[in-house]
Formats: sequence, C-alpha cells, structure tokens
Amino acid sequence: MAFRGPKVWLWRWRRNPLRRRSDRVEAWVLLGAWALAALVGVLAGATVSRTVEGQLARERVEWRTVEARLTEPVPGPSPARSGAPSTERVWAEVRWPAPDGSDRSGQARVRPGSPAGTPVTVWTDRQGRLVTEPTSPSEARVRADLTGTLAGVGAAAVPLAGARLLRGRLERGRLDQWEADWARFDALWRRQTG
Repeated sequence: MAFRGPKVWLWRWRRNPLRRRSDRVEAWVLLGAWALAALVGVLAGATVSRTVEGQLARERVEWRTVEARLTEPVPGPSPARSGAPSTERVWAEVRWPAPDGSDRSGQARVRPGSPAGTPVTVWTDRQGRLVTEPTSPSEARVRADLTGTLAGVGAAAVPLAGARLLRGRLERGRLDQWEADWARFDALWRRQTG
C-alpha cells in the first residue's frame, strides 16, 4: 500500500522540483476540460430547452380538437346506468373528418358502455392524424427544462470523459517513465555493489 500524505490543493500549479512535464500537461488538460464542460453543458442545455419549448408551443397552436364518433358500441357498464360519473376509459375505434374532407379512423380513449355513434373529442394535427392533447405552457416549461438539463449534462460529460482518458494515458506514461528510471538505477546499483 502506498503512503499518501495530506492532499495539497493545486500542487500541479506550484513550483516544485519534483513536478514533471506530464503534471503540468495534466493540470492544463483538467482546467480546459472543466471550462469546456461548463461552456458546452450550458450552451447545449439552453439550446435544447429552447427547441423543445418552441416545439411544444407550436403543437399548442397547430393541434385542434375534432369531434369523432364511435364506430361500434364499447363493452362495459353504461355511464348512464351507473350513478357516479366514471373516469375510467377504454380504447375504442372512432372516426373523424380530416381537413381534406376524407374520413379517418383510429383508436381513442372513451367511456366504457358507450353506444356506437357517441361523439368523442379527439386531438388532431394539421394532417388530421390523431395526437395526444398538447401540453400546457407550464408543463411545456418543465419538460423543456428537464430535457435541456439532461442534454446539458450529457454534453458536459463528453469533454470530461476525454480528459479522463487523457489522464489515464498520462498516468501510464508516468508509470513507464518510473519503470525505465528504476531499471537504469538498478543497473547502476548492481555495478556499484556487485
């Protein structure tokens, strides 16, 4: 087990006769990697957050509600027969008019027990395809912030991972140098004692 003394902060930057060239290179690599990670992380996070929030705002503007009709009766208890309004929903086939005048059909969540022809409100995009209900502005902000944060962390990890790889390479170089120095010292020692 190697002896480790107290940790000295910024030792690679201080004057020291034992400091090697690789120590100075490593210090600059770490400083550059942290600075680049901060810059790249903030820029990537902000860009992704703005992009996601813009896309969600565009969806709120473009997506519309359309009245669709059930194409077949939905099995289950009738909502009129049960006393309390049910929040339970099941998937069923519905049909709605597309913007071009053609009929479209697809699956939507409806109340169980609804008869065929029951009107159902669905959300569609510009082409008339079924979509989910768009997010509210506050939900969009949260989603954009979370996505931006994840993108920023991921982008910041790239320079840090590169620095870690370079540090490993520098450490292997230092160990190889130590081995060469010890081999040279060992040869000198054997000549003097042998």
